[in-house]
Amino acid sequence: MSFHAKPNIFVNQVELKVEDLQRSLDFYQNTIGFKVLEKTDRTASLTADGAHPLLTIEQPEDIKAKEPRRTGLYHYALLLPTRAHLAKIIRHFIKTGYPLQGASDHDVSEALYLADPDGNGIEIYTDRPSSKWEWKGKEVVMGTNALDVQSIMDEWDGRPWEGLPAETVMGHIHLHVNNIEEAKHFYRNGLGFDIVNNYGNQALFISTGKYHHHIGLNIWNGIGAPPPSENSAGMQSFTLVFPYQTVLDRIISQLESVGASIAKEDGVQTVQDPSGNKIRLIVE
Repeated sequence: MSFHAKPNIFVNQVELKVEDLQRSLDFYQNTIGFKVLEKTDRTASLTADGAHPLLTIEQPEDIKAKEPRRTGLYHYALLLPTRAHLAKIIRHFIKTGYPLQGASDHDVSEALYLADPDGNGIEIYTDRPSSKWEWKGKEVVMGTNALDVQSIMDEWDGRPWEGLPAETVMGHIHLHVNNIEEAKHFYRNGLGFDIVNNYGNQALFISTGKYHHHIGLNIWNGIGAPPPSENSAGMQSFTLVFPYQTVLDRIISQLESVGASIAKEDGVQTVQDPSGNKIRLIVE
């Protein structure tokens, strides 16, 4: 999964606010298959490999239900290493009866969609080999087609579901924004991402290293949609990993040149996009 390693810039973790920590833990452990890495009375960090957090959940004291029609998280996406792993989790969802919201073949990937108990969107997917992706100029071809579930199930290795495989990574994040042009300017000219697919004037997909997308952006909650209240359940922030400190330093200068304000929280530099989505900026 070299698209999620140096020298690329990619998402490695998402931080969520939830209404009920124990309810969320039950879901994320028993339905999705995370392991608990660390836990307090109000927070938990979740991992696939037992060492690196992919998701952090927190129950603030004054939390309220997720507000509709706001900017913020559309979904975060867990990338599984093989189709056999996707087959295994499909069998698990069938067995548990947990409802899916959709399933699609996107040409570059095959994906399942569902939501957690707070309504946070989740995609679980596998990539097709990048050698099979079709590019037209600088844009990658991505469709929304019916998923061939039987073809995936034919790759099941016969072993039972045992949670997320250790090789699972945060494949991408897809955000609600309130202005596509402002978002394009911030993520391209500020954060340094390349545009790899324009979905009309409704959505935009961006990446580094010619991945099909590390970040998706859409205006499906409405042009001018407000950001959620601070105490609304939903996304708190997401974390972008930069390959070297020199790269992050250059990006900080670019962000300041487009009018973004850099803050520091617990020793980590943060920035908000024009729609109010908070991004943590780290080097690994």
